[in-house]
Amino acid sequence: MIEGKKEEGGLNLLFETSWEVCNKIGGIYTVLSTKAKTLQKLNKDKVVFVGPDVWTDKNPSPFFVENQSVLKSWRKSLQLPFDIKVRVGRWDIPGKPIAVLVDFNGVYQHLDEVYGEMWNRYGVDSLHAYGDYGEGCAFAVASAIVMQSIYDHEGRPANVIAHFNEWTTGMGLLYLKWQVPAIATVFTTHATSIGRSICGNGKPLYDYLKGYNGDQMAGELNMESKHSLEKAAAHAADCFTTVSDITAVECEQLLDIKPAVVTPNGFEKNFVPAKTRFDGARQEAREKLLSVARALTGKQLDSDTFIVATSGRCEYRNKGIDVFLDSINALRSRTQSRILALVMVPAWVDKGRYDLQEAIARNSQSGLPDAVITHTLHNYNQDPIINRIHQLGFGIDANDSMTVIYVPCYLNGTDGIYNASYYDLIIGADATVFPSYYEPWGYTPLESVAFGVPTITTSLSGFGQWILASSKPEFDVSGVNVIPRNDSNYGEVVDAIAQSLFSLVSSSSDERAAISKAAMNTASKAAWSHFIEWYNQAFDIALSKAKQRQK
Repeated sequence: MIEGKKEEGGLNLLFETSWEVCNKIGGIYTVLSTKAKTLQKLNKDKVVFVGPDVWTDKNPSPFFVENQSVLKSWRKSLQLPFDIKVRVGRWDIPGKPIAVLVDFNGVYQHLDEVYGEMWNRYGVDSLHAYGDYGEGCAFAVASAIVMQSIYDHEGRPANVIAHFNEWTTGMGLLYLKWQVPAIATVFTTHATSIGRSICGNGKPLYDYLKGYNGDQMAGELNMESKHSLEKAAAHAADCFTTVSDITAVECEQLLDIKPAVVTPNGFEKNFVPAKTRFDGARQEAREKLLSVARALTGKQLDSDTFIVATSGRCEYRNKGIDVFLDSINALRSRTQSRILALVMVPAWVDKGRYDLQEAIARNSQSGLPDAVITHTLHNYNQDPIINRIHQLGFGIDANDSMTVIYVPCYLNGTDGIYNASYYDLIIGADATVFPSYYEPWGYTPLESVAFGVPTITTSLSGFGQWILASSKPEFDVSGVNVIPRNDSNYGEVVDAIAQSLFSLVSSSSDERAAISKAAMNTASKAAWSHFIEWYNQAFDIALSKAKQRQK
C-alpha cells in the first residue's frame, strides 16, 4: 500500500487521471488499462488511478471493485471540500491498480470561481463554454483535490507525479499546479480538440496544416474554451507528450508547443487467448459471426467465407468508414469469393432486432428484411453508414457474393445479438481495415495484429507511421499494409485497399498462416514492456522541472 517508507531517489507516488479510468468509452481506456500492469510492476501500489464516479447501484461499474482496506488511513481522516465524495478500490484489470472514483457533482456550483482564477492565472477562456466542458472541468478539479489530499496525507513526499490525459482533465492540471507546485505534472493529448474538429467539419487538415492558426480556427469552429484549456495545460505542464509523430506536428502547429516526448501506445496480450485455446476461440468467433449473418441474410455462408471488419469510434470521415465501404464495393467486382464485411461501429443504437433474435433462436436461415443491420437505430434515416450501405446496393441481391452487415452497438457481451465482446469476435476475422483520415495513434489495427489478424491502415495514423518507421508495410513481413493517404487521393486509397484485400482473399492457407504469424510478431514489438521507456523519459523530465521550481 502507499502508506509506508518513502524513497529518496525513486518515485513515491504516480497519479494518473482520465475520464476513462474504470469507464470504457474509447481508445484511452485501452491505453490506461493495458499500461497499468507494467506501471504496477515498476511501481507496485504507488500508482493511483483517478476516474469519474458516474455509476449507480443500479448501474455499477463492471471494471471497479471497491476495497475498504485500500488507502484505509487516508479514508479515515478524509475531509474534502466542495462536497466531493470518493470510492476507493481497485481497477479490475491486469495489475489490479489502486483506483479512486470521484463524485464531482458538488464542484459545479464553484466552477465560476475556478474559471475566473484560471483566466487570471493561465488565460483560459471559459466564457464560450458549452456541452461537456463544465462536466470535464468539474471532474478534473475534483480529481486534483483528491490528489492533493492524498499527497498531504502521505506527508508531502518528494518525487510525486500527476499525469493528466486529454483536455477533459486539463483544468485539474492547472488547479494542481496552482495549489501544489511541488507535484510534477505530465499532460498527454491523444488528439488535439481543434485538429479533430477541423477534420470532423470536413476541412482538409494536412495540405493546409502549416497555414492553420489554432486560436483562429477555434473561434471559427466554436471551440474556444476546449482549445484554450488544452493549450494552457500543454504549456503549463512540466512535460507535455502526445502519442505519435504525426500528432506532434499537429500540436506544434495548433497548440504552439512541441511535445517534449512522443509516447506511443503499447498493448498487452492479456486479452489474447493462450495457444492452447487460440484455435478454439477463433473457430467459435467465426461461427458466431457467420451464424448471425446467415440468420439475417439467408445466405449460405460456408465456414471458409472470408471475413473482413472495421471498427472504432463513430466518426464517418475521420475513421475512414466511407473509404471502407467504397473499398468493399470496389472489391465486389474483382472476386466471386464469398466475403462477409462487418462495420462494427457504435452509433445511436436502440436495441437488438427482435426478428433477428428470433431467427437466431430458431436457427432460421430464411433471411430478413433490411438484411444489412443487426440492431435498430434511433436515427435510422440520418445515419450516414446505413445510408451509404443502401446507396451502394448492398443487401438487395441474394446472390451477391459480398455480404455487408452493420453492427451499430458496443460489443460488450450484452448487445442482444452477438452477446460477446469485441475481442471475442475480432479474433474470428481474416482481415481488418482501418483507413483513417484522422488517427493520432490507432489502437484498432494494433489490437487486430495482436490476435494474428492482418490489417490495413493508412499513413495518416500514428500506428501506420510507426510501422513505416520500424518495419515494412507488407503482409508477409509485418502483417500490416500501410496505404499512403493525403487530402486529395481518396480514389487511389479505395482502389489500393480493394487490391490489398483481393491479395489476402486469393492467398493460400499456408500464406495466411505465415501472415498471421508476422502480425503477432509486430504486436509483440509494441508491448508496453518496450514502450514504457518513453513514459519513464517523460516522468524524468517532469520531476526535473518540479525540482528546479522548488529551488
